[in-house]
Amino acid sequence: MKIMVVGGGGREHAIVKKIKENPAVTELYVLPGNGGMTEDAICVNIGAKDIEGITAFAKEKQIDFAVVAPDDPLVLGAVDALEAIGVPCFGPNKNAAILEGSKVFSKNLMKKYHIPTAQYEVFDDPEAALQYLENAPIPTVIKADGLALGKGVIIAETREQAKDAVKTIMQDKVFGASGDHIVVEEFLTGPEVSVLAFTDGKTMIPMISSMDHKRALDGDQGLNTGGMGTVAPNPYYTEAIAAECMEKIFLPTMEAMNQEGRTFKGCLYFGLMLTADGPKVIEYNCRFGDPETQVVLPLLESDLLTIMQHIAKGTLADAEVKFSNKAACCVIMASKGYPGKYETGYEITLPAEKSRIFVAGAKRDGEKLLTGGGRVLGVTEVADTLEEAIQKAYQTVEQVSFANAYYRKDIGQKALAAEV
Repeated sequence: MKIMVVGGGGREHAIVKKIKENPAVTELYVLPGNGGMTEDAICVNIGAKDIEGITAFAKEKQIDFAVVAPDDPLVLGAVDALEAIGVPCFGPNKNAAILEGSKVFSKNLMKKYHIPTAQYEVFDDPEAALQYLENAPIPTVIKADGLALGKGVIIAETREQAKDAVKTIMQDKVFGASGDHIVVEEFLTGPEVSVLAFTDGKTMIPMISSMDHKRALDGDQGLNTGGMGTVAPNPYYTEAIAAECMEKIFLPTMEAMNQEGRTFKGCLYFGLMLTADGPKVIEYNCRFGDPETQVVLPLLESDLLTIMQHIAKGTLADAEVKFSNKAACCVIMASKGYPGKYETGYEITLPAEKSRIFVAGAKRDGEKLLTGGGRVLGVTEVADTLEEAIQKAYQTVEQVSFANAYYRKDIGQKALAAEV
């Protein structure tokens, strides 16, 4: 089988490594991939948003199955374009990817179908938003409507910060057209949980829960990032909470999308807050989360490609989806300065055993592998207990080296404290 994965980060590297385990795979391409993936797949220099280039390549190589992993191509309709030329795909169509593509759409959907979420107001006029903020409860959360590289959410601790956020998003247009509309949302408190779920629109199978570490610095300090590490499972996510989420959030979301004529097939990501009033949705993503994928997929014992094919056919109920009872920890190694300014081009040295090192930002220079992004790579280890997994991950981190490397030293500590 000839397989094509669209995307180029750590999430895609984790997907590629898992797909490679299927013996039927004869050729595996990743578009564009990165320099750290060349041992696992053939990297093709076609951008993830180049829908025309992606479809032309799929046609030329007679691709048997495609996986569209990042949000941008999904929201732009990559799956629709590939299906139109007869290539079966894993990932939602454009009309279902709107669940992540528009915060306004997703909030209105939750309101309409009584799916628990934070209270909110929507604005398309900055003056009206500023006026509303004069008396709104503080802290509050300001969200750009569209995609913004995971950076379109601002938690405002003061009224001034809230007003600045509105100006930055709606008037200065730092996220472009994504800021034409905004959502001003109630600030929720409680432990956060990420749950990825396989769904074909008829069946919903949640994966192992995980805990992300978004802030750049130890102790959850510093700027928000795309994620500095993850652990799985999340100890706050008990069996009772999982059952409640299935009943009140997961299945109702699947049904709501069906009711709207937007059947969702692929990986649906639920960003949840476990509040005093029960679990509530903070956000939906229309794809595997990153770096959550880097701890969830190593715990998957079933064949990923087979599950993805079942989803594309609408037969997920027939698929075997089994996860191990072990724990996983992923530590992200970044370039010093990330998510602000950072330098690249430093040589990366990896240990001989690198089956669970997922490269996100690197480029090849002959035989050398050089840093090429803010988040450079993720180091994941699996063990019988979370404590052991964390210990092993940091031991492996010490075997990876590149100049200006930076990583958090406390990934998983909050989860360990919750286990006690």
